[in-house]
Amino acid sequence: MLNVHNLTVSFMGTDLFSGITFKLNKGDRIGLIGKNGAGKSTLLKVLSKDIESSGGTMAFDKDVRIGFLRQDIDFVQGRTILEEAYQAFEEIKEIELKLDEINTQLATRTDYESDAYSQLIHDLTDFQERYELLGGYNYQGDTEKILQGLGFQREDFDKLTDTFSGGWRMRIELAKLLLQNNDILLLDEPTNHLDIESIIWLENFLKSYAGAIVLVSHDKMFLDNVTNRTIEISLGQIYDYKKPYSQFLLLRAEIKEKQLQAQKNQEKEIKQKQQLINKFKAKASKASMAQSLMKQLDKVELIEVDQDDNAAMNVRFAISKEPGKIIVEAENLSKSYGDKDVLEGVDLLIERNSKIAFVGQNGQGKSTLAKMMVGEIPFEGHLKLGHNVEVGYFAQNQSEYLPPEKTVLEIMEDAATDSNRMRVRDMLGSFLFGGDAVDKKAKVLSGGERNRLALCKLLLQPFNVLIMDEPTNHLDIASKTVLKEALNNFNGTLIVVSHDREFLQGLTTTVYGFKDKEIKEYLGDIDYFLEQHKMESLRDAEKRTVVAEDKDTSKKEAYQFSKEQEKELKKLNNRLSKIETEIADLETEIKKIDLELAQNYDEVSSKPNFFETYKAKKAKVDTLLEEWEKVEEQVSAFS
Repeated sequence: MLNVHNLTVSFMGTDLFSGITFKLNKGDRIGLIGKNGAGKSTLLKVLSKDIESSGGTMAFDKDVRIGFLRQDIDFVQGRTILEEAYQAFEEIKEIELKLDEINTQLATRTDYESDAYSQLIHDLTDFQERYELLGGYNYQGDTEKILQGLGFQREDFDKLTDTFSGGWRMRIELAKLLLQNNDILLLDEPTNHLDIESIIWLENFLKSYAGAIVLVSHDKMFLDNVTNRTIEISLGQIYDYKKPYSQFLLLRAEIKEKQLQAQKNQEKEIKQKQQLINKFKAKASKASMAQSLMKQLDKVELIEVDQDDNAAMNVRFAISKEPGKIIVEAENLSKSYGDKDVLEGVDLLIERNSKIAFVGQNGQGKSTLAKMMVGEIPFEGHLKLGHNVEVGYFAQNQSEYLPPEKTVLEIMEDAATDSNRMRVRDMLGSFLFGGDAVDKKAKVLSGGERNRLALCKLLLQPFNVLIMDEPTNHLDIASKTVLKEALNNFNGTLIVVSHDREFLQGLTTTVYGFKDKEIKEYLGDIDYFLEQHKMESLRDAEKRTVVAEDKDTSKKEAYQFSKEQEKELKKLNNRLSKIETEIADLETEIKKIDLELAQNYDEVSSKPNFFETYKAKKAKVDTLLEEWEKVEEQVSAFS
């Protein structure tokens, strides 16, 4: 599908990477990994032809289709979610317009014997065949299925995209890509704005994807579950192995160990030969032997060991002072945004040294509660912080508040106090901002660099409670590992909002699940929560056809009512199936007539009452479609 040979990308005379060569085959699901700034996103942009390389070649198969999920998107205002998602089907939408136009002319024109009318019949047949080939009869259902998989509710479909946050709009863009049936998918951090349930759905979707995938991700579990090949960019070179991430690390470590051993053996052999050369070259009788040994050494290809970029953050979170036993106490908390209730009647008690994860679908109130705790937004109810509590807060969009025109050093110095201003440069060095990097302006920093700077800035303030909202977004795997270790060593109270399952594993001991304006406590880690949540979801699915009863309703009455519901649902589904069969039969008949018209128009059209019968069949299809929609709505009411 794609051959990349000797690819090089340079910025201002410095190679970001050089001489990269690899082949992309159908079925490859490549995890593209490397540190922040290694060139991962740049390589995706080169593969998508968004930017040109500095050297090398790329050879694509004929008519290969490429889909690229960029980090920056720009929607046309005024479209609903469904309308925007339907943009994935440009050709289908164009054919729909042409079919509507042709059908309108066929219904209004009376020049049945003319060549123009005959040509309309020909065009209708051609467009219908092309429409069916492109999946025109299925695209609306496919769109709704993928939007729901990515977390949208049916009631969201007719809302304008303008009313949704950047994270939700990114999901719409992702849905469009997944619907396009591209041959190659290029995904740049697709999980950054997804909740855990949507990530699991996306994993299952990508595992069965027929084409090739190249994805940049810092989510180790996502990489392990989706990819079958790993390419690492490190120090301008690539390391390519047909293994998912964790297996890649083990294999690369084994290969490097063998390289080191081979290099040692070679150095030992070279040293021995050099000693013989030094010994023999002084003797005339042995000079020819010395010359022979020297030629052998000249032909030796030195064994090189893969170089690793071992630079890593050095993070330590220290508590400012010992707080009281109660950290947060809340009663009857509620929060609404306009007509949308996010949290309702929430009671909460968080004690000192708790390690808590906030999880749940986007829009369920995780970040909202975090903002309420730090006094960033108003709310209804009572919330009180305990004695001596000092909160350090890392917001989900913390890095967006960095002043773009200021340098890294200036941002830190502005936030520093008299007691820690002298330590600013050392702190920046610990977060990999050494040398000239401190003079970079915020606007040129990568997403990972901005997050590192925001974390470094957080350490300038005293705290004994740490609230972190999606702290791992854009951080590379090495930085995430360092951050997790630092948080595990933090002796204060920790509250983490995150969708990263691997990051949460072993980090927290309690999970708060957010759903339907309420919070449920799970006394266990993220794996325990997912296990319990799966069981609860299965129980909910079993209850879908059971209408809620009053508490005093007997089990027998509830059972009978459920049976009545099942009977009605079965009846509706049977009717739905019958309508679909009738529509399919009529469309087959109409298609057959269209084909006969195209082959022998004069003979077919001369039959008695031909056009009346033809129009009646089309009208019947329209009537059945309307009935199908009504029955489908009734069926949907049961789910």
